[in-house]
Amino acid sequence: MATESMSEHDSDLDWEVEEGLPQFTDQFIRKYLEGREALIEQEKAQRSDYPFRQSITPMAAEACAIVSRILAEEHRSIWTNEYENQMAKQRVVNHFPGMMFTLARERMETTKSWEIVRRMPKGALLHCHLDAMIDIPWLINEALATDGMAMKADKPLNSEIARNQASIHFQHVKNLPTAVPSIWTESYEAHTFVNLGATAESFPDGGRDGFMSWLVSRMTISTEESLDHHQGVDAIWRKFTSCFPIIGSILFYEPIFRSSLQLLLRELLDDGIRWAEFRCAFIFQFRLEGAENPTKGYTEFFRVFDEEVAKFKSTKKGSLLWGCRFIWTTLRIQEKEASWTEDLGRPLVDLTPELFWFRKRCLEEAVDIPFFFHAGECLGDGDETDQNLFDAVLLGTRRIGHAFSLYKHPLLIERVKERKILVETCPISNEVLRLTGSIKSHPLPALLARGVPASLSNDDPAILGHGKHGMTQDFWQALQGWENLGLEGLGSLAENSVRYAAYSPDQNTKEWNKDIKEGVYGQHIRAERMREWTSLWNKFCEWIVIEYAADYGSDQE
Repeated sequence: MATESMSEHDSDLDWEVEEGLPQFTDQFIRKYLEGREALIEQEKAQRSDYPFRQSITPMAAEACAIVSRILAEEHRSIWTNEYENQMAKQRVVNHFPGMMFTLARERMETTKSWEIVRRMPKGALLHCHLDAMIDIPWLINEALATDGMAMKADKPLNSEIARNQASIHFQHVKNLPTAVPSIWTESYEAHTFVNLGATAESFPDGGRDGFMSWLVSRMTISTEESLDHHQGVDAIWRKFTSCFPIIGSILFYEPIFRSSLQLLLRELLDDGIRWAEFRCAFIFQFRLEGAENPTKGYTEFFRVFDEEVAKFKSTKKGSLLWGCRFIWTTLRIQEKEASWTEDLGRPLVDLTPELFWFRKRCLEEAVDIPFFFHAGECLGDGDETDQNLFDAVLLGTRRIGHAFSLYKHPLLIERVKERKILVETCPISNEVLRLTGSIKSHPLPALLARGVPASLSNDDPAILGHGKHGMTQDFWQALQGWENLGLEGLGSLAENSVRYAAYSPDQNTKEWNKDIKEGVYGQHIRAERMREWTSLWNKFCEWIVIEYAADYGSDQE
């Protein structure tokens, strides 16, 4: 067979020479290829991660090359068309180009690249919602183990339809009635609290285990739901937003909240995250231990939060955490209804009177409270949701959450670059919430190629099905899906998160811009954190070389 193949090759070569077909050895073909390579390099020099790539050490460069070889091997041996077709048949779904997160999740944790990304220092988590950060099965078990926890519903949960559609709520109740109909029967009286533990045990479809499965399905987006892209964005957002009130009714009870924070901070640190900026829509009710009535305002909430962060940081392990902050978040009200999705809420332009009033009050109080606007998390092209991006920039936002539609606006891209505004990207969230079919069709590579600074975040991992609290899943997906990124680009995204974090003490706009520009060469805490992250990055790259050079080093090519 080998002799036959060589004979066919010689025959083809003879035909090419006879026909005068140019060869790769010809000078003008070599000149073309040199010009082609120069054009590619010229474009890469415009990327936002280009300066980072130029600054890495030889050891880091070797580590990045090793990871590229590992990825190439995994693409050949693991993420094959055959495997994707096999998964498609099992799930009875159509696939988009590239492996979708919900289908890849189990297999990806068996790869070398997963282990590498898991160990990577990821810097700061800049875009996440606290009430969608706690592992849901763990949270339910914590509620079941907490004395006095009860649940209620707005109708009897005596059918599968009722269990899937009813409004349900959890709360600590001091004195529960003992003789009340089961919530699973038609005789249940709406809005009556029943004992949570007993209710779980009496679940009609599998007892406590069945109860756990059912409640998890009410508080998360399932694989099937995330794959049904043909049902559109609004359908998945209805399910998504329905999860938050249920989660909040459990999470925001003081004893559960305290234990949840300890779990969360520990797992974030384990995932290589040193700083986190949490968001919450402050419409939830917070209850102190043993209390049935919620607190007035959120002073007690923040007291408990600060105490638990301080408690964690006082431990040997927790001392490695730089800290956490809250970004005050509110919903955009539309026709007296709270809207979680940007498409259905009031646009920023409609809120400009309130925002200018807020700026005026800040000046009067001699404070500079920055904006971190959520904008452009949409599929529109020129609608009012898409145009939130213009208002976010004009109103002086320091970062933009998602900015999914920014790639459609060349002029606005230049303004974002000039003003050094960071884009907080959440690729898995964008996929599960049906803005993109897979990581392959995500718009962030287009922004990076145009020089827009960005970072990666996980948004709502507990609801979206990440299975973990950290950012490894989003980092891994980006590394797998965007060929131009590589470990160098992933490192740049992590460094950006450290550069653009809102550390304490607060800075005015002039100080912020100066600090961002100076980066690692500055004199303040931002520069200190960037230098610390760079040290962690170099140690990480050294580990890659030590661990994998024997099989994937440059001498193996």
